[in-house]
Amino acid sequence: MTALTPELTHDCDLSLFVACYNEEEGIIPTLDTVVAAAREVGITYDVVIIDDCSTDRSVEVIVEYLRTHPDLPITLFVNEVNQGVGSNYAEGSFRCRGKYYRMICGDNVESKDTLVSIFRRIGEADMIIPYPADTTFRGPFRRGVSRAFTLLVNLLGGHRIRYYNGLAVHFRYNVMRWHSNSHGFGFQADLITRLLDLKATFIEIPVYPNERAAGATKAFKFRNMCSVGHTLLEIWLRRLGKLVYPAAARRPLADLKVYRAGQLPVMAKTITETGSPDPGPAS
Repeated sequence: MTALTPELTHDCDLSLFVACYNEEEGIIPTLDTVVAAAREVGITYDVVIIDDCSTDRSVEVIVEYLRTHPDLPITLFVNEVNQGVGSNYAEGSFRCRGKYYRMICGDNVESKDTLVSIFRRIGEADMIIPYPADTTFRGPFRRGVSRAFTLLVNLLGGHRIRYYNGLAVHFRYNVMRWHSNSHGFGFQADLITRLLDLKATFIEIPVYPNERAAGATKAFKFRNMCSVGHTLLEIWLRRLGKLVYPAAARRPLADLKVYRAGQLPVMAKTITETGSPDPGPAS
């Protein structure tokens, strides 16, 4: 893997941000699925739920779940004002303790087997990027919008990724350092393309997501569509910036020299023209 991440204190393998906005019917099955998958893989984990000002009983049912499962490493944060999933994704990375970080949707669209297949690949690359192996459960309109979005991101960013909204696994530090300013659903494409520009390694794995059991997708709300447009503009401007400042596209941390007190290398003395070591300044 690349040296994109400095040392970051952590006390578990994986942190999971669970996004919740009016998910009272799906949030508890989601938590059960996440816990079961983490236990099957055998990784240590913590879970941060951010409720984004739900108007249903989501908070109430989560609090009851926490009351009946006091041994689980789950914390609930409740926004008083709706912030958007992209903003909550970034905030969640600062609220947890894992080395790696991933978002989980609160509508229980990912089965335990899907999560297990993703969790087992953690550590193989800087990014584990899932893509849907079968999209026939979605209607023609949603499939068309998804394909168009992927084509646009690849065209504007200059990459060839299969799918940008598949909730990749990242180093938590990378999310904290390079997270998008987007409030809507384009945050993952922004983060992935930014890390690809920095030469992050990745693997793409096929998954078989389910359609949400209840409720409707929030991706096509007007404000989310505006946010996605802002993300596409940011990706394009960043690519233009690479053309103007090509040196800025190098890995920012892999090129750093690090000197720590107590671990300093022996520095070679400079040689004068006479061949004798330079004695340095007179005392």
